[in-house]
Amino acid sequence: MEYPIFDTHAHYSARAFDSDRFALLDSLPGKGVVGVCEQATHSGDAPKVLELAHKYPWVYAAVGIHPESLLAPEDCGEEGPAPTVSVYGGDWAAEMRALAPYYEDPKVVAVGECGLDYHWPVPKDAQLALFEAEIRLALELDKPIIVHDRSAHADVYALLKKYRPKGIVHCYSGSADDALWLAEQGLYIGFGGACTFKGAKRAAKAIAALPLERIVLETDCPYMAPEPVRGTRCDSSLIRYVGEYIASIKGEEPEQVFRQTVENACQVYNLSV
Repeated sequence: MEYPIFDTHAHYSARAFDSDRFALLDSLPGKGVVGVCEQATHSGDAPKVLELAHKYPWVYAAVGIHPESLLAPEDCGEEGPAPTVSVYGGDWAAEMRALAPYYEDPKVVAVGECGLDYHWPVPKDAQLALFEAEIRLALELDKPIIVHDRSAHADVYALLKKYRPKGIVHCYSGSADDALWLAEQGLYIGFGGACTFKGAKRAAKAIAALPLERIVLETDCPYMAPEPVRGTRCDSSLIRYVGEYIASIKGEEPEQVFRQTVENACQVYNLSV
């Protein structure tokens, strides 16, 4: 049985989809996918994200600057530095000004993906200043923010407590206690394929503690395909494994998990599907 799926966090503009991007996206509604929020991570992929959002009625866009976009050229892979560095010389404020017109587009439903990432050698001061500016922008625009938090819980949480934005904490990896206060503050908690991995005990505890009304499903595709297909290229249809896993933890029927998480996605993005 195909359940309704809303993928709150995807990257179909990534190179991994170059050979069959449109064929794959064309196939998703037949697999139960009723919504996808495609994430821009800098000014270079924002036009691609908007192209997909305008091509497919059920695709929406988030536009922001990811902390990894601040990586210096010597720390980047084969794709090289993001426009944040290669075009704007690290002047993220100038890039934010260049991105401002995108938020007037009705298909842009969130600010993101943005946040803090202390795994990579990006100066913390620059990350913190950028993330704070994007939170303030989300509040100014009355849009949700999509929060990236990697090895940076304390600083991410401090800013979320200070400003109290609405939005989603993407790919949640914190404790059950922190998930609860984030939810009580009005944020939604995003779970994708990583929560199904055998070592993801913290995620399982957070899922058990949270009310279903505060959980959203995501892929981060093409990354983090869930068990039992871990290691393959991920796409939105694979969320069915995540939803079924969450249902098993919550003691709910899978249909209830999928329907509630679609409703939650529509709430956070202010949509009806």
